[in-house]
Amino acid sequence: MREIFTANVRPLRRFLLRQTRGDAEAAEELLQETMLRAWRKMSELPDNEISVRRWLFTVARNLAIDAARARQSRPVEVCGEDVTWVPAPEDTFDSLVERAVLRDVLLQLTPEHRTVLVALYYRDASVAEAAEAIGIPEGTVRSRSFYALRTVREIIGENVTG
Repeated sequence: MREIFTANVRPLRRFLLRQTRGDAEAAEELLQETMLRAWRKMSELPDNEISVRRWLFTVARNLAIDAARARQSRPVEVCGEDVTWVPAPEDTFDSLVERAVLRDVLLQLTPEHRTVLVALYYRDASVAEAAEAIGIPEGTVRSRSFYALRTVREIIGENVTG
């Protein structure tokens, strides 16, 4: 088997690369399958080198044809593409519902608490930036955000359970 492999691996690999249109991974898989079949049929292989090569190329060609047919009968495989950023169709509805709930919750807060949460979470301001924009000390921003978030959790908990 080692002699058969050594004598035929390069021409078979080139042949299979052409058959797979340059897909090295697919060509290597087909080459391995061809050699595996030769190994399983060692006792049945022809005696002369030319006949063995002809047998190997026939097996490789048939495997390549079968692989191409199998690819055509399945949907196109997409690999390597990161599509996690694309929202699913139901995400649009969910985000609309979440926005409506959040709007209702914010309207139930005191104006002071609402102002702090909007500055921190919608405008993505730091505590120092929010304090400067609102005109209150940083400690007050922290305190109001703590109590505002606690109130939000209570309101949302009531909506979920009630």
